[in-house]
Amino acid sequence: VQLQASGGGLMQAGGSLRLSCAASGRTFSAYATGWFRQAPGKEREFVAGINWSGGNKHYADSVTGRFTISRDNAKNTMYLQMNSLKSEDTAVYYCAAYLTSSNYYSAAHYKYWGQGTQVTVSS
Repeated sequence: VQLQASGGGLMQAGGSLRLSCAASGRTFSAYATGWFRQAPGKEREFVAGINWSGGNKHYADSVTGRFTISRDNAKNTMYLQMNSLKSEDTAVYYCAAYLTSSNYYSAAHYKYWGQGTQVTVSS
């Protein structure tokens, strides 16, 4: 599976961005997928995860109520709608696919990764 993340950019605090993750290769719709982020000097952290059908979603406490994860299996694409952005949301955002366990929150449990897209929020 090849993953291509896009949609990042520079946004003022309080604004919105939508990230996309386009997948190619093996059957995307069979996998749970997720978004992670990594800020400079920090470890990669879980942002949101979604099961294969889109019916089960998980969020980090820091983004609950502001971010929404979704997917369109017909388009082999996953999305992350980010609203009410804060300066602490600044990071490189990575999409991941093929969760190998039930633990959405651990980066080690995803088999495939995209290249990342930079999100910068100015205060």
